[in-house]
Amino acid sequence: MLRATVAATLSYAVAERLSSQPAPLTAPLTTLLVVQVTLYSTLTTSARRVVSVVAGVVLAIGFSSVVGLSWWSLGLIILASLTLGQFIRVGEFVQEVAISAMLVLGVTQLASQAWDRVLETLIGAGVGLAFNVLFAPPVWVESAGESIEDLARRVRRLLLSLGEELDHPTSVERAAERLHEARRLDQHIAEVDAALRQAEDSLRLNPRISEPLLSRVVLRTGLDTLEICVVVVRVIARSLTDLAKRGSAGEPLFEPEIAAGLRDVLGHLGGALVSFGVLVTTQVSRDADGAEERLGAELRAAWASRDHVAELLLRQVRQHPLDWQLHGALLAEIDRILDELDLEHRSRRLMEELDRGGSLRRRRRTGLGRLRRLARGESPW
Repeated sequence: MLRATVAATLSYAVAERLSSQPAPLTAPLTTLLVVQVTLYSTLTTSARRVVSVVAGVVLAIGFSSVVGLSWWSLGLIILASLTLGQFIRVGEFVQEVAISAMLVLGVTQLASQAWDRVLETLIGAGVGLAFNVLFAPPVWVESAGESIEDLARRVRRLLLSLGEELDHPTSVERAAERLHEARRLDQHIAEVDAALRQAEDSLRLNPRISEPLLSRVVLRTGLDTLEICVVVVRVIARSLTDLAKRGSAGEPLFEPEIAAGLRDVLGHLGGALVSFGVLVTTQVSRDADGAEERLGAELRAAWASRDHVAELLLRQVRQHPLDWQLHGALLAEIDRILDELDLEHRSRRLMEELDRGGSLRRRRRTGLGRLRRLARGESPW
């Protein structure tokens, strides 16, 4: 708040000296809109706002040379402005095109008023951009990392809750409640994704970060993996709900030995998810080695428990062959989470994404180099 207040006040002081308007409020308004939480957002917002204001002013000047201000000309310029705003893709500033056109169309001293508004917009955008360059906005990686770890802990709590009910009589209603709880995790994924987008923007063009691509890829691929695991956990909850529907009232879902084995597997899966969350936010936690060791230990323990449960389920299926599909599906879902959290799978995915990002950057640089050579009159090739 303090940054935005100081920047808006400064832009008003500059506009007072350069603009002929008695109260150049467009400048501080523009600054408030463009001083975003990240430098990248400031750049993109400034460009869209300036383009929208200039487009509205030019459109109004063209209209005023043909028609005056009336109800039908006002409606026509609003429609034309909104259409133009969509065409030039100024995002959330589509309305600004129409607002600028209406304000300019309604003034008496058209030329001076019109270009003063453009000048004030440029001042506001310039001051906001300069302020963010001189006083770099914060890097939001830490909050994004906390969101990722919080999501992992939520999934762990759900897995532990599922494991606690395996050897107790579970009603269909109770199992369905757990399924709905698993589905509600999608809301938390959306919140984490929003925090991660903010963090990714804060890494772009930020002089504090030496390897922005690596930081973005580590966080984004980590969230992608957790999102897949959340989907699989939801399927596990659905399989347990189906087992509750098939079972008799008052009977547990599994025999005590199988329930204990599954509870052990789900506990290790939850621990692996939390360790994975800490691992992908290592630039925040600075405990990469410890998190990797804990993740590896949890995965090894989970695989051992999974193999033991598979043998027990195979025996039970021989006695109750009708349950083989759900039991097989449950093991397959556990295998999917273990595969997603596997350290080799993680390293391979990171390398692929880094190679893809590096290739994209090289292509962009090659394209810019060709444009520079073409501008100098040289061969672009």
